[in-house]
Amino acid sequence: MNIGIIGAGAIAQFLLQQLHHETCSHMRVTSVYVRDRAKYEMLQEKYDIELYTDLSSFLSSPIDVVVEAANVDAVKEMMPAVLQQKPMIVISVGALVDEQMVQCIQQSAYQVYLPSGAIGGLDLLQNAQILGQVERVALTTRKPAQSLIKDSIVTEARVIFTGTATQAIKKFPKNMNVSIVLALAGIGFDQTKVTIIADPHITKNIHCMEITGDFGEASFTIKNNALPQNPKTSYLAALSVLGTLTRMENTFTIGG
Repeated sequence: MNIGIIGAGAIAQFLLQQLHHETCSHMRVTSVYVRDRAKYEMLQEKYDIELYTDLSSFLSSPIDVVVEAANVDAVKEMMPAVLQQKPMIVISVGALVDEQMVQCIQQSAYQVYLPSGAIGGLDLLQNAQILGQVERVALTTRKPAQSLIKDSIVTEARVIFTGTATQAIKKFPKNMNVSIVLALAGIGFDQTKVTIIADPHITKNIHCMEITGDFGEASFTIKNNALPQNPKTSYLAALSVLGTLTRMENTFTIGG
């Protein structure tokens, strides 16, 4: 499988590193779309890829799937064109709060894959909601204070947001993709409750999910280590993209 990536940041470079081995010979990154070719020129020689600054040329290159590893704006701008030609893995799921983006997916002949990112338990939530019998989904996210509050010193843990997943992604567009993928798997953006805590005493992002319904109750807590190459990116989020690519090629499915 030949992979094209939109973006060349931390997750993109993680994929380049991991797939640039003989053990992953069945999957390789061949094309990368970037805004600034000069900035990422070194990637072309290091990983034997082709850099593109024109989206049409990128999509016409010999790739089987496109991985978006950029941001919400890139999804909104490029997904309609991508889905006319290729299946797509979307990391910046916050873009899907926009109803037009959801319609774009629904009208496409190509599959869209949403990695689980920095959380887990989505298969359980989807199964519990298959008959529409999940009553409550709540997410409490606790992050290092400095990653959420820049203009003041925080000495004690503080709740800085309570609301819905829709409100959370609008206020924290770079921090709360987890709330959106949770809402998509479960009971919707406006029904998924979110609490965000800025904590000066922790170094990891901690996500606690609580689910209640006819099936019973479930709770999950995930403490995320940062990606070694970039402390702002969850290691599990990067792994989930690699896992999604791998499962696309599997001949059997576990869970779901």
